[in-house]
This record gives sequence, structure tokens and C-alpha cells, in this order.
Amino acid sequence: MKMKSGFLAGATVLAAVTASGLMAGCLSNSCSRKGCAKMTNEMFYDGGTFDANGINKGGKFNVEKANQAYFDMFRRFGYPVYPALSGEVKAGNGHGFWAVDFAKGDFVKYGMGGVIWVNEIREEYFGHDIYLLPGQSIAEHRHLPTHIKTKDEWTGKEYEKDLPCKMESWLVRHGWVWGFTTEGEPNLDKYPEVKAKLSALLFEKDPKTGKQFLNCVHVEKWTADGIAHKLAKDESWHFMMGGDEGAIVSEFANYHDGNGLRFSVPGVGF
Repeated sequence: MKMKSGFLAGATVLAAVTASGLMAGCLSNSCSRKGCAKMTNEMFYDGGTFDANGINKGGKFNVEKANQAYFDMFRRFGYPVYPALSGEVKAGNGHGFWAVDFAKGDFVKYGMGGVIWVNEIREEYFGHDIYLLPGQSIAEHRHLPTHIKTKDEWTGKEYEKDLPCKMESWLVRHGWVWGFTTEGEPNLDKYPEVKAKLSALLFEKDPKTGKQFLNCVHVEKWTADGIAHKLAKDESWHFMMGGDEGAIVSEFANYHDGNGLRFSVPGVGF
């Protein structure tokens, strides 16, 4: 990267389930400390068809089943499920718990869960927990500077200001992840088992340029070792993938303005 030793806002949909309901059972019948049995997109979509890469076409993303998978992971890791996480309480200006497939139909390889704890415009700081199932990747993205006019959710005061691009650091709390970036030696081909887990969406080609959408070809393994990893360069492409057990990662950053968010794969949404 080399990354020195977030996440996505724009998603403000609250989970429509409670912690007690989600914790009642496991999506898979074979959950353990190592994770649930292999998940497929068929588990998370209602209707539609699935192409050769398992990507759903025309079906509806089942958010409740996605939430269940994350809460099963929380139980395995011993991660606390606060009322604010389950959607029962909205504390401060946090956005509650949410799960997304980025509107691309490949949730098991191209999706995430998360909760934005704080996103303060006056002081310009941000706190986020990222949830990744085994082998699940956040959509590759980058952050650009923006000009924002918004209202402070605490005081109601309006602010208009120029914001720098979002700069992030990540601390793995549970499990481990693969961190991807454009910075550093291209080494993804040295990890064929990792490359094989990436969504086929990333390897599609831009019809205008003929280049594949995937930009990040430097990868590092980050574990829950107490070391924070910082994005090495402003505006650089990056994302992360959950390890074999899945992962929970805390992100620390300056204020997140969704208008500065850019994705490499066209059509990504929340």
C-alpha cells in the first residue's frame, strides 16, 4: 500500500429487527468459532436468477437474513450487541446498524455491514465499525475533497465549508482482513487464493477504456494485533476483505461527506 501502521456513509437505513430476534438462531446449521458453513448468494436473495459467478439478477436482497448472518458472527466473536446496534435505540447522530450489497447482487463477495457511531461536522471527526463476513469485500472506492453545506445534528447550526478528502485508519478488533490498495508493490498475483475470492464484478472491463475495474493490486494481511493501519495516500483506491472467520474493524477518520465517495465499479448504490 504501503499502508502505514471507512466506512461508507450514505447508508442510513436502520435495521428493522431487534437483537433478541437476530440472536435467536444461526443462519447456518454449522456455526463455530471458525465461522459458519460456506455462504452463497442464494441464501440472501428472494427471486431472480443467478449467473455463472453466483451473482443475483432481478431478485430482492433479503436484509433480515443479511443482518442475521452478521449477528451470528457477533455471537461467535463475543462482540457486544448494544440496543443502538439492533436498531432499538438511535444514539446521538449515529445511523444505526445496516447491511448492504451495494445494489450489485453479490452480497457474499461484494457487501458489508456497519454502524456509524459518530460523524461530526463542526469538529470534523468520524467513528465507524465495519462488519465483514468470511471472504466478503467492501466495494473498492476512494474519497475526494468536497464543499459541504449542512446542519449540525446536535445544535441545528448550519455549516458551510471546504472539506479535505477523508483520511482513514483501521484497527482490526476481531478476526482478520486482507487490506487492498493502489499504493505499494503489486503482489495480488502472489495470493491466488485471495484473488479467487474477489467478486467477478471487479474483473469486468470498462467499455470505454478496456481496463478492468479493479485498481488495488497490493494486498496485506491485517490481524487483531492492536496495530492501526493508515491509508498511505490521499484519494487512493482501497478496500478490505474479511478473512476466514469474518472480521470486525474499527475505523477512525475525519468527517465523511458521501458526495466525495467514488466507486470503481459503475452502478454501486446503497
